[in-house]
Amino acid sequence: MNIKAIKANYLNANHERDIQFLLDYYARDDMGGGKPLDDSIKNEVVNELSKLRHAFSVLVYVDSEVVGLANCFELFSTFMCKPLINIHDLVVVDSHRGKGISQVILQKVEEIAKSKGCCKVTLEVLSNNKVAMSAYTKFGFSDYRINSDTGGAQYWQKII
Repeated sequence: MNIKAIKANYLNANHERDIQFLLDYYARDDMGGGKPLDDSIKNEVVNELSKLRHAFSVLVYVDSEVVGLANCFELFSTFMCKPLINIHDLVVVDSHRGKGISQVILQKVEEIAKSKGCCKVTLEVLSNNKVAMSAYTKFGFSDYRINSDTGGAQYWQKII
């Protein structure tokens, strides 16, 4: 089994197809909302990502089959005065879950983050996604706390 993690090239038609497939796969999963992506979104997402200098995606292939994706964005930590990477989407296809693919993805993201001089990598995880939490903990992630008195950070949203 040959496992390869790469930074996607948004202008590569094969990478575009693989990102579209995996993002739609993720959207259809219960942890991604349980509904397919609208075709207009699926068809434009890679083009829109390509316009963002602070965006990158990691693809993982086992042999020639695409099995994992992380969409990431470079942000800035004001308290550390350094860039950081936020993993916005992370998905592994069912047939390859439990085989360490998430660890390969996270390792590649960390490698890219270090090359950019980042101070940390962040991500969001649903509170009932115990499998993902276990994978992230195994890699060294933990919930964000300033100190024990202030509690853990929560990820909130307001749709506009």
